[in-house]
Amino acid sequence: MFKGVDMSKEMKNVLLATGLACLSGMLCMMSLPLRATDLPAAVVDADYYDAGTPNPEKVELGRALFFDKILSGNKNISCASCHHPLTYTTDRLSLGAGEGGQFHGAFRTTGLGDSAIRGRIGRNAPALFNLGAKEFVRLNLGGINEQTAAGLRLLSGRFTPSGLDNVLAGQALFPLIIGAEMLGQAGENDVVDAVSSSTQSGQRGASSFPAKWEVLVQRLRDVPEYVSYFQSAFPDVDSAQKMGISHVVNAIAAFQAAEFRSDNSPFDHYLRGDTDALSGAQLRGMDLFYNKANCASCHSGKFQTDQNFHAIAMPQFGPGAQTLGALEQDDTGRQGVTQNTADYYKFRTPSLRNVALTGPYGHTGAYATLEGVIRHHLDPAQAFASWDRSQVRMPSRSDLDAIDFKVVDDPNRSQPIVLANELAPMDLTDEEMGDLVSFLHALTDPDMLDLRRTIPTAVPSGLPVGD
Repeated sequence: MFKGVDMSKEMKNVLLATGLACLSGMLCMMSLPLRATDLPAAVVDADYYDAGTPNPEKVELGRALFFDKILSGNKNISCASCHHPLTYTTDRLSLGAGEGGQFHGAFRTTGLGDSAIRGRIGRNAPALFNLGAKEFVRLNLGGINEQTAAGLRLLSGRFTPSGLDNVLAGQALFPLIIGAEMLGQAGENDVVDAVSSSTQSGQRGASSFPAKWEVLVQRLRDVPEYVSYFQSAFPDVDSAQKMGISHVVNAIAAFQAAEFRSDNSPFDHYLRGDTDALSGAQLRGMDLFYNKANCASCHSGKFQTDQNFHAIAMPQFGPGAQTLGALEQDDTGRQGVTQNTADYYKFRTPSLRNVALTGPYGHTGAYATLEGVIRHHLDPAQAFASWDRSQVRMPSRSDLDAIDFKVVDDPNRSQPIVLANELAPMDLTDEEMGDLVSFLHALTDPDMLDLRRTIPTAVPSGLPVGD
C-alpha cells in the first residue's frame, strides 16, 4: 500500500488510522480523520453483569437447560432450536418455525401431520451475542421486557416471579409459555392445560403463567441429575422443592451471558490500541460508519446500538405480533408496548456484533444479505416499493404461503409503515458501500465462528439434543 514511500511502520499506522492512503507512491486524503471521541470506548469486564467471572456451575446448568426439550410443552423443541450455535445463535430463517417444526436452521421444516406448526413465529429470531452486558436493558424487538430504575417490567406484570437476576433472565421466561414458540396448543400437554382455557388469551392470560412454569419446574424436579445440578449452582436450593422458575431462567441467562460474550473482533482490537487490526477498506468503512453514512446515529455505543427504537419501513409479512389494537398480521412494534402513536412501526436497534453472520436482517428477516439491508437504509421508502420477496427464507407450506404477504400487498396497510420512516435518503458510491460492508465484517469475533464447544453431548432428561 505504501510502495515507493520511505516511512516507518509507526507512520504507516498513523496514516491508516487517520484515513490516509497511498496511491502510486503519492499520498492522498481519502476521508476526514476520525477524532478519538467519534469511536466508542473498548469493551471491558465491568460492562457485564458478572464482571467477567461467571459462576461455572450456573453456566453448566444453563447449558443443559438451553438445549433440553424438557422445557417445551410437547418435549419437541428447545431454546437452541431457534437460537442454535451452529447458526450463530439465530435460526438463519426470516421467520421461524417454532413448536411442531423439525430440524434447525436452513433445514427446519413446518413439521408433519397433527403435530405440525399452527403458524410461523411473528418476528425474526434475534442473535444472542453480548446480552449479558448491562446496557441491554430492553429485550424483545418491541422492548416489552425492560430493566428500569424501579426494577424489572415484564410481560408477566404482577405475576412476575421474584428472584430474577436481570432482564435477560426475565426474557427467558416467555418462550416457554407461548404456544407457537415452545408451549404447544390446548389439549396437547400438561403445561398448556395447567389452567383452564378461559384464561389463555388477553390480559387474563398472565394469570396462567405461574401454573405453567410450575409444571415445567416439576418436570425438572423429577430428574435426579437436575436436582444435583440446581443444588450445585444455587446455595438456596437444598432440596428439589426449593427449585423454582427463577432458578431455571437465571441459569439460562448465565449460560447465554458467558458463552455468547463477543468482544474479540478486529474492531475491538483496534479500540484497544492495535492499529494493525483493521485493513485499509475497514478503516475507510469505519470512517463512513461514524461520519458520512451516519450509521452511528442509531448504531452507537460499545455494541453498536443506541438501545432505542426506530421506524425504517421494513417490509411486514408473516403473522405479525398480536398486540392490543393491531389488525391480524400487523406488527406495530414499540407502539404495541407503549400504546403511543409516536411509536408506530418502531423496532429496537439491533447490535451489529457478528452482523455478517446473523442474517436474514430486519424484524421480519426481509433482507437476505448485509449489503441489501444497508441499501434499504439509504432510501427506505424506495427500497420498500422495490423490495424483492424472493430473498425471504422460511419453509414453505401452502396454507401459510397463501397469507404471508397480505400486509405488504395491501397499500392501505403498507403505506403507514412507509410514512412512519425516520431516515432521510442518502447516497453512497459502490466503493463506499464495499468499504462499509468491510467494516461490518470487522465486527465479527473469530471466537464465535465455531460454537460447537457450547453444545452438550447429552442433557439430563435423556431427550435428544439434536433436531
